[in-house]
Amino acid sequence: MTRALPTRFRRLKTSPAIRALVQECVLTPSDLIWPVFVMEGDNQRAPVPSMPGVERLSVDLIVQAAREAEALGIPAICLFPYTDPTLKTQGCEEAWSPDNLSNRATRAIRDAGINVAIMTDVALDPYNINGHDGIVRDGIIVNDESVEALVKMALSQAQAGADILGPSDMMDGRIGAIRSELEAQGFKDTAILSYAAKYASAYYGPFRDAVGASGALTGDKKTYQMNPANADEALRIVARDLDEGADMVMVKPGQPYLDICRAVKDQFGAPTFAYQVSGEYAMIMAAGQQGWVDDEACMVESLIGFKRAGCEGVLTYFAPRVAALLNG
Repeated sequence: MTRALPTRFRRLKTSPAIRALVQECVLTPSDLIWPVFVMEGDNQRAPVPSMPGVERLSVDLIVQAAREAEALGIPAICLFPYTDPTLKTQGCEEAWSPDNLSNRATRAIRDAGINVAIMTDVALDPYNINGHDGIVRDGIIVNDESVEALVKMALSQAQAGADILGPSDMMDGRIGAIRSELEAQGFKDTAILSYAAKYASAYYGPFRDAVGASGALTGDKKTYQMNPANADEALRIVARDLDEGADMVMVKPGQPYLDICRAVKDQFGAPTFAYQVSGEYAMIMAAGQQGWVDDEACMVESLIGFKRAGCEGVLTYFAPRVAALLNG
C-alpha cells in the first residue's frame, strides 16, 4: 500500500521567483483610480491636515496631477471640488454650472490632451448649504427633486468632457434618470460608475474636511446611505442600478466591506470597484507616522485585499505612491 506523502505548502514559498509564479492576485497601476481635490486659484495647493500627504490643488496643478497619473500608468482620476462657501445654496445651483470647479478642471485636462479617463462625482454635498447629498426641505432630504438636480449636474459634467460619472448620492432612481438624459442628449458613450452600496460610515470624516462639507453638514446621512449591518440590501440596490443602466458598480467604504465586494462580484459579474476612503487612508498613514506599522507594506496589503475580494479596481489616495512603487 502506497503511503500518502506529506503536503508541503512551503515548497512554493522558497524564493521570490517561486512565490511570484503562484501568486493568485496581482496589483498593477492600471487597477487604480486617483481621487483628487480641486480648489480655486492659480498654482495653489493646500494640505488636508486629516489626510497626510493629500492636498487640494488649483486647476492648473490638477492638470499636472493628471500628467503624473498618465506617466505612472494610472488610467483614471476622480475630481472632487472644494467649493467656495458663498456658492453653496439650498437649491445647489452651482452643481450644474458649466464653470464650476469640477467642470473647469475637466475641460483643462481635456484641452491638455492628457490620456487619462476623467471621473466626476455626482452628488450635491459640495454645493449644498446643508452639507447633504440631496436637497433639503423642512429638514427632509427630498428624493425626486434631488434626482432632477442630479440629472442636470450629470449632464453638465458630460458636456464638459467627463468619461465616467460617479453618482454617489444614493437617491432612489437617479441612475435610470441620468442614463435616460445622457442618451437623449447624445452622450451614449459616457459611462456610469454607480456608488451602489454606499454605507452610512464613520470613515468619511477626513473627506468631508477635504471638500469643506464637515462644518456645513446638519444631522447625518442615515436616511439615504446604507445601514452598515445590511448585506442583502446591498445586492438588491446593485441589481437595481445595473438594471437602470449603470455600467460599473462601487462598494464604499472598502476594507470593512470586502464581503460585500465579493458578494457583488460573485452574484452579478459586473465590473466592481471599491473606494478605499479617507478614513482608511488616514488610519494607515497615522499609524505609519507613529511607527506602529509599516505604512507602505500596509498600503500594498490593503489594496491586494480588494483584488482578492474580486474588485477590478480601487479608488485610493495611495494611487500615485503605490503606482510609483509598483513601477519600481
